[in-house]
Amino acid sequence: MRLTSPRIAPLADSEFDAEQEEIVAPMRAGGRVLNIFRTMARTPKAAKGFLAWGNYILSRRNDLPAREREIVILRIGYLCRSGYEWTQHTEIGLKSGLTAAEIAAIKTGAAAPSWSPADAALLQASDELHHDQFITPATWTALKAHFSDKQCMDLVYTAGQYTQVSMILNTFGVQLDEGQTLDPDLKGF
Repeated sequence: MRLTSPRIAPLADSEFDAEQEEIVAPMRAGGRVLNIFRTMARTPKAAKGFLAWGNYILSRRNDLPAREREIVILRIGYLCRSGYEWTQHTEIGLKSGLTAAEIAAIKTGAAAPSWSPADAALLQASDELHHDQFITPATWTALKAHFSDKQCMDLVYTAGQYTQVSMILNTFGVQLDEGQTLDPDLKGF
């Protein structure tokens, strides 16, 4: 975590106005409103746009299978040193078919020896998008050996979305939700 307290405080339940409450009502019905959404609700129009795009990324309309999508999200979150993002998506990744060992290997990236060629290509593409905002021809060829054009497009959309999410979380100082523990590798960033 880069900040130990929020720069933009998450809204308490008593602070939501009608428009903000409309945004978080589906989340509240599902169990709880996470700190990211309590923070983003401070700008309702931006939050609505963000949620619409984010819902595409996390839906079945995104043609990357959930496990592969989570590889991209976790790698981007790790590269951005976003403790909140890493923590949230570690749990989601496990539910999407990643093992604890695979999640640990995401920190190493494509160089970890355990990856299949398809997984290594996803990790390499994530690194290239993070560092240069471009996938090299060699990595594109490696991706295309395993993924369709739409899946490759969705990989770029996913990496871009979670780069933005990580910037929001890091800069606004969104803190972990109750009951979560920060990965020690992401302390002090």
